[in-house]
Amino acid sequence: MKFNIQRKHSSGDLHTPVGLYLALRDIYPSALLLESSDYHSAGNSSSYICLQPLSSFVVNKSRVEIRIKDKVKLSENSDSQHVLEYLRNFLEDFNQEGLEAGDGIYGYISYDAIQFFEDIEINKRVSKDFEHPEMIFSAFRFVIHLNHYNDSMTITEFCPVDEESTFPQLMAHIHNQRNPVFPFSTTSETVSNMDDESFLEMVRKAKTNCRRGDVFQVVLSRQFSVSYKGDDLNVYRALRRINPSPYLYYFDYGSFRIFGSSPESQLKIKNGIATLNPIAGTYRRTGNDAADKQLAEQLALDPKENAEHAMLVDLARNDLSRSCRNVEVETYKEVQYFSHVIHLVSKVTGSMKQKNNIIQTIADTFPAGTLSGAPKHRAMQIIDYLEPQSRGFYGGAVGFISFKGDVNLAILIRSFLSKNNQLFFQAGAGIVNASDIHSELQEVNNKLAALHKAIVVASDTNTITH
Repeated sequence: MKFNIQRKHSSGDLHTPVGLYLALRDIYPSALLLESSDYHSAGNSSSYICLQPLSSFVVNKSRVEIRIKDKVKLSENSDSQHVLEYLRNFLEDFNQEGLEAGDGIYGYISYDAIQFFEDIEINKRVSKDFEHPEMIFSAFRFVIHLNHYNDSMTITEFCPVDEESTFPQLMAHIHNQRNPVFPFSTTSETVSNMDDESFLEMVRKAKTNCRRGDVFQVVLSRQFSVSYKGDDLNVYRALRRINPSPYLYYFDYGSFRIFGSSPESQLKIKNGIATLNPIAGTYRRTGNDAADKQLAEQLALDPKENAEHAMLVDLARNDLSRSCRNVEVETYKEVQYFSHVIHLVSKVTGSMKQKNNIIQTIADTFPAGTLSGAPKHRAMQIIDYLEPQSRGFYGGAVGFISFKGDVNLAILIRSFLSKNNQLFFQAGAGIVNASDIHSELQEVNNKLAALHKAIVVASDTNTITH
């Protein structure tokens, strides 16, 4: 698909990502918002608004579709090898002169898409309200880039060669910016797909797997849901305030939305260097700085948390070595503070063996070991056997793949799926032989705290500003 590409640069100091998104989402349906929470770092200070999908790569129930605007160009059942090949061809179809590093496709990969990357079966056990495609990536007509570090805005139009530019219409909508806000409220109690005792029993079974040597660790999760009426964007707006994270996203696909605030990168590739940032080891914050500092010191010395982290760093090294050389651990077990928890974080890097093989690298490192366990393949089989339903989006990846070979994907955690006036959200804990089952239940609750709070805060839209 060939485009005429034009870019307009201007000051961005009068615009916020959420404000612009609110002004444009009703005019341009199926718009995506991808934000950074760190406006003071030159390397992590960009937000993107994507408008008017032109072409989409969709995998739904193992069926690959290529959609050009509203028409399906290709639709056929596919096995694992062909899904990767189709995605690679879809990306290469946009190769042309005038592209920059920030130009690319935006979307997500669900955890269930692992069946297209590995020789593993995922038993689909989901309700119709929770069903959604295993993968969507789209190229958009307009991409608005807000650089918060220097208060600039760049708008790029990818105009199909057989069409007239609609840049003037977009600029008019931006200048006549109105931000319609609609209320949100829950209409039911929050429920889970299992009660506490069922989760504890699942953990006991996983500990048995660890004891007999099937796995060193397996990450088990539970899902929650709540019914609502109104505008779920308010939940995202509340979450980004309560739980600011390196990755903030609100992806609207019409019949459903995926949004969240993820602290953890799935994979970054920049200039041929691939990076993984395993996060493992978790303590809950108290809200008191002195107490949190003590907890951070305890976390750094906790044998169980450190052993779990070391194992997942080794798994990250192994994943990267499949498609990279010179794999090394650049930082190891750094204590980092997040809004509700304290984590141990490391950084593992490698040089790509083939710079044009980014799709294979995505597959080789998916899903993150922090969402599956180790050894990864056996851990995923145990997850599929023990968890009562398919994970869907949870534990997958969301973000951006550049036409020029860069990748920036976050792990889909601390996130919601919104469909048919229901919010679904999920969290997990890494189970090892030494796990205390009640501590693992508490870890899940700790990770869900920000999501529960966002729902409560969103119910009072008067408390939210943009």
